[in-house]
Amino acid sequence: MTTLKVQRRNMETKAKKLRREGYVTGNLFGKEIEGSIPLQIEKQEAERIERECMKGSQLYLELDGKTYDVLIKEMDYRPMDHQILEMDFQALVKGEKVHSVAEVILLNKEKVTEGVLEQLLEEIAYKATPEELVEKVEIDCAALRLGDTLKVADLDIAKNDKIDLQTDLDAPIVSILASNNEVPEDEEAEEE
Repeated sequence: MTTLKVQRRNMETKAKKLRREGYVTGNLFGKEIEGSIPLQIEKQEAERIERECMKGSQLYLELDGKTYDVLIKEMDYRPMDHQILEMDFQALVKGEKVHSVAEVILLNKEKVTEGVLEQLLEEIAYKATPEELVEKVEIDCAALRLGDTLKVADLDIAKNDKIDLQTDLDAPIVSILASNNEVPEDEEAEEE
């Protein structure tokens, strides 16, 4: 599992000043942590985590010589240039369920040759223990055909009885729709 080294942030130093000095701000919170712990993270380390992980990813956080098993709860960006500004982490407690999200990743989108692929859901919300956390749900689109719709209930995550889904089972994730410029076959025959 990925490890991120962080430092305790001095709250007298403004976030803007820390960012100019090459840091990203953050917070660590959790059931066994009183309040929350303000953090500062070296920008290069934060960018590495941003590349390797996503919201809902589980990793280890090293702070003051102690290692925390955490979940990335939030990553905030500056809108103009997508620079990471802040990362929030939730400390996990073994055996205790936590709210999280699994990112929906569509594979083989280019193999959908008929119709237009429309992704309707970017992430799936659920509750699970740290041992059962799911970072992403991959869907192979190669076999999808015109008119097909995949719902949350069709996925393996929905069949895992150790995961409590918060997203509706009937929620559509991906659909293959007819494109506006496609001419139905019976109309094509009439034109000839």
